[in-house]
Amino acid sequence: MASPRDRAPLGDLVEELLATDGPLPIVAAGDPVLRQGTERFDGQLDSALLARFVEALRFTMHAAPGVGLAAPQVGVPLRLAVIEDPAPVPEEVRLARGRVPQPFRVLVNPSYEPVGTARAAFFEGCLSVPGWQAVVARHAEVRLTGEDEHGRPVDEVFTGWPARIVQHETDHLDGMLYLDRAEPRSLSSNEAMAQRWTQPTPQEAAASLGFELPR
Repeated sequence: MASPRDRAPLGDLVEELLATDGPLPIVAAGDPVLRQGTERFDGQLDSALLARFVEALRFTMHAAPGVGLAAPQVGVPLRLAVIEDPAPVPEEVRLARGRVPQPFRVLVNPSYEPVGTARAAFFEGCLSVPGWQAVVARHAEVRLTGEDEHGRPVDEVFTGWPARIVQHETDHLDGMLYLDRAEPRSLSSNEAMAQRWTQPTPQEAAASLGFELPR
């Protein structure tokens, strides 16, 4: 049976979340809100409440820290996510992963489609699955469509690590976690990652743990 919180209008749910100071609590894997999908944004929050919610998502993402955060990760089943990546990585990592800085941006009602057939596989983590990382093969280039927080259309091609970020966050809005796409044998604790798998690419992990990378 759904709780009153589950049945509350989204505006009321967001107001409840914003009633306390500090970062919003991040929902962990196992909570149904991460699996039920989301409502398309269609004015459920007025402009002032939307702006406050976006700022709270940004603050929470920075505090975690992370490079993206979707509304379901704070318990709100709304098709909305934020991303931002200063990309503070060594040059060899930047080149291997295509990780370049991304400014803060809001994704409203996003969807993506692959551009070409190339895929790239790297370790990936999630704020809703704390303590673990796994190798995920994703499209190397995607076209993202949707809107920004002001209702302006977004139609942009992302490559490299930014493409990975927008796929990861958009998947959250469809009730999917990165583990659904991951190579199970690659699953590694953060401690194992720090000790063994900090290389720019996961080739050594694939050889040692016994899984294949996409070609």
